[in-house]
Amino acid sequence: MLPADPPARRPRCALCLRPASACICAAARCAHSAVQVLILMHPLEQHHAKGTARLAHLCLPHSRLLVGETFAPELLTQPWSDADQAAPRRALLLYPATPHEPSHPLPQPPELPAAWLAEPARLRLVVLDGTWRHSRQMLRAHPALQALPRLALHGAPPSRYAIRKAHAPRQRSTLEAIEGALRQLDPANAGAADALGEAMHALMTLQAPRWPAAMLREI
Repeated sequence: MLPADPPARRPRCALCLRPASACICAAARCAHSAVQVLILMHPLEQHHAKGTARLAHLCLPHSRLLVGETFAPELLTQPWSDADQAAPRRALLLYPATPHEPSHPLPQPPELPAAWLAEPARLRLVVLDGTWRHSRQMLRAHPALQALPRLALHGAPPSRYAIRKAHAPRQRSTLEAIEGALRQLDPANAGAADALGEAMHALMTLQAPRWPAAMLREI
């Protein structure tokens, strides 16, 4: 008996990397912000059906998305353009305050200089994309990340993305977290954050037929 042929792989969209039948590119909205966004994605998130980081990357022209568990420290601050060569970017980490863990102590991050907030065009927001356990592992594995000033979200509404369970009220999808961060870092340019909010709404609308109604809040 001849061996059976392996099952054919479903075609994937080259941009969002989702199966073609579940492509989310139609949800993307152009979000121009002076703040650069560097997304460091844990490998287990790369093809996660509920992930939002790649959609955020598709929305943000001044963003990069890298996949891995470890990253070279210079990636955090290396220039992306001639303008960055002339005025180097200031990297800050989108991450809440971490409680003290005696078994895994982390150094206290430096304060975010107030002067930085006056120049959004000099900022590079570093975002860890993964479960909380994976993001903590990534943070512990990178002294360069630990040394960055941190941005914690203030006053942002609870997550609307009910299909991915949050373990605490403050937890949000990656796209929602970036939206909230841009509202704090670039308040004069509300259009960028608004565009991300529109993309989130469009994503939920696209996904509504695929998920039980009980998992989707009002959209």
